[in-house]
Amino acid sequence: MSSSSVQKDVMESPVMMEDTEKDLYSVSSGTLNEAPAGIDAEVARFFADESAVIPEGVVIDDATNRRLRWMVHKRVLVVMVVTYFAQTLDKGTINFASIMGIVEDNHLHGQQYAWLTTCVYIAILAWEFPTNRLIQRLPVAKYLAFNITAWGAVLACTAACSNFTGLIIVRTLLGIFECVCQPAFVFLSTMWYTREEQALVIGAFYSMNGFQQCVGGLIAYGIAQIHHATLKNWQILFTILGCVTVVWGIFVFFWLPDSPMRAKCWSKEDRLLIAERVRKNETGIQNRQFKMYQVVEALTDPTVWAVTLISLTNALPTGGLGAFSNIILQAFGFTQLQTYLLAIAQGAIIMTFLFSGAWLSKHYNNKLVFAFLYTLPNIAGTIVFLTVPTNAHTKVGLLIAFYCTQGFGAVAVLNLAVMSNNVAGRTKQVIASSLVFIAWAVGNAVGPQVFRSNDSPRYIKAFVAHIVVYGVQLAIIVFLRLRLMRLNVLKRRAQGLRESQANGEDRDERLAHKHAFDDLTDKENPDYL
Repeated sequence: MSSSSVQKDVMESPVMMEDTEKDLYSVSSGTLNEAPAGIDAEVARFFADESAVIPEGVVIDDATNRRLRWMVHKRVLVVMVVTYFAQTLDKGTINFASIMGIVEDNHLHGQQYAWLTTCVYIAILAWEFPTNRLIQRLPVAKYLAFNITAWGAVLACTAACSNFTGLIIVRTLLGIFECVCQPAFVFLSTMWYTREEQALVIGAFYSMNGFQQCVGGLIAYGIAQIHHATLKNWQILFTILGCVTVVWGIFVFFWLPDSPMRAKCWSKEDRLLIAERVRKNETGIQNRQFKMYQVVEALTDPTVWAVTLISLTNALPTGGLGAFSNIILQAFGFTQLQTYLLAIAQGAIIMTFLFSGAWLSKHYNNKLVFAFLYTLPNIAGTIVFLTVPTNAHTKVGLLIAFYCTQGFGAVAVLNLAVMSNNVAGRTKQVIASSLVFIAWAVGNAVGPQVFRSNDSPRYIKAFVAHIVVYGVQLAIIVFLRLRLMRLNVLKRRAQGLRESQANGEDRDERLAHKHAFDDLTDKENPDYL
């Protein structure tokens, strides 16, 4: 429902922080005065210029909401899903190439193969904050398209490598260009989708981690059948995928709108309705100004640090399993071609975890409880790795245990949804997003190094480390759940509303959302529940 249909004013919350850079200001349909410092000028002009397009008091009914959502799906969600599929497939190509001869052809030994994964995440670690800042400053669609095209070109160049040094260079560049995806997509999710929709949207593109396993396994299986070609099989794999990604990047440049304000592919009325649809998020659409007080708030907010630590603990096992999964499966006694085909089932299981977690969290409006529950299969599978010996009679059981450890994807999606739902203020979002994805990069960089070559093929020490990490993750999830419940109760009490432990307004409440586009943080904004 459009907030302009709301007649009830909401009093300011006693817990609201004082904003030293600007007074409270409402950006809404019909705003004609110039926005003061701190309010994004383009957003203010958009609502002022378009105020005459739709009548005051308009209500976005269910049919209109569905129509607008499908319009956004076709332009935004399709790009996020396909791009994330390309990103995960391109980054994971090294895993398929590991049993295609890339190790022998490039004379890799010791931990050098592990470093080909680690260097990607070190590059992400170094470039994560700059890319988040550029997402804030630049037209997000154009910046995303440039990075897609660039990493496609780098991926194709991998086929020309003949030694460890060349592989390290291209893999590092791949990490720099690919690290735009997750922060850009979380930003696009808050810009185009409501809080209730964000878990499923994030789950949709994140599920490509599983789908790429299915498709990647088939592609690798097909290319493995090529014999006596001029190029080696792994060179063919990198060349084809790199060229396809370049073409997709060029398409994204012309297809994806930068924001509702610049979406010339739609009518003026629809652009304004799309913006009004996400008003109740209280996270706004964009703000290019970098605000130091929001940096301080982000760095001192336990919620930000909790989602950051969950990102770290969830990524560390992921990084190792992602790089060594095919090697581990072969150690169970499966052949090369069987390993490729088993990757298809692995991908289907990852997607099942992701979509079930996202759907259940939306249905029950409870993300952290399900993040806790989806950590438990990882623990169960890891315990099996530690206790069951490898032989012909146990390989099927070990395979099932391995599939259980794929629950990390659901936890990652739910954690990102918690961040996007509970952190407001564009600069604060930049800092929170940077911290979360830096932690994700650290976890993925350290993860492969836990799998030591002298501990193969069972990697017992690595799986002991995983058990410890999962225990820490569960403790942090419990802490964050209790914290957010308490904050929500206090803020609703300060608003004079019925106390509730769920975030967001209840269905029978009608909050004005007067400051939705004012770039206030979650602590400042009285309507942020």
